[in-house]
Amino acid sequence: MTSTENTLTPQTQGNAIFAWIIRLVKGILAGIGAITPGLSGGVLMVVFGIYEPLVRWLADIRKKFMPNLRYFLPVGIGGIIGVVAFSAVIDYAFGHFAAQFTWLFIGFITGTLPSLLRTAGEQGRKNWHWLLLALFAVGIYLFMTWMKTIGSVTMQPSFWGWVLSGALTGLGLVVPGMSPSNFLLYLGLYQPMANGIKNLDLGVILPLILGVVLVIFIFARLVSWLFRNHHALMYHIIIGIVIGSTAAIIPSGVNQIGVILACALLFLVGGAASYGLAKLDEKHPHESLF
Repeated sequence: MTSTENTLTPQTQGNAIFAWIIRLVKGILAGIGAITPGLSGGVLMVVFGIYEPLVRWLADIRKKFMPNLRYFLPVGIGGIIGVVAFSAVIDYAFGHFAAQFTWLFIGFITGTLPSLLRTAGEQGRKNWHWLLLALFAVGIYLFMTWMKTIGSVTMQPSFWGWVLSGALTGLGLVVPGMSPSNFLLYLGLYQPMANGIKNLDLGVILPLILGVVLVIFIFARLVSWLFRNHHALMYHIIIGIVIGSTAAIIPSGVNQIGVILACALLFLVGGAASYGLAKLDEKHPHESLF
């Protein structure tokens, strides 16, 4: 134990525990986003301020391994909880309260946009960055809208099918805005995957993990380099993706006054919660880990 640890005050220890819990909650939400149709775990990691530092660590995992492991451990635990414990809950929520559930997540995303925009401009920005943001927002919106209109094909569940599912899930974490669940629905693998996770079927879970790990480690170094050398470019692209993908999941056909009020309330709750999380992040900066 170091002299610093010996002099930790109860207040400092309390703040550390609180920050640990906050990262756990962020991990849970990112895990839920990873398996929720229309959402993206990568987008939620971006809006909660854990995407860039996680990618930078994975790009050089040996660098400050233990401090980073301690920092991201609650995120990983939360992600597992979000995927495993909430798979059945999400299936029920989307079957019975799809509009309300979606508006809650739209609120989560919207509440962090001011923080994202500040981060994007930390190293300066030019007018063409705003144009790039708008182009990606429109492009992602049109792409996700098109995805809703195409038919589906059926891919038989198998070991390699689950590895592919894991790879798509990994891409959803590395590429913010990509919703792997949409692709899995298209391939006919989403429901079998959700059932496998819910039933803790290792024949499903282990190849899923393999696919996720392979994709993350293949792309993490590239994404980290892009952030390091093109900070404003990357953040404006990602914010455009976040805005476009969020606009694409806005529910349509909601016309009952009770449902509209519930959606509005959940949107405000989600926005206030994520805005508060963003403010807490400013008190617990993660950049010092690198």
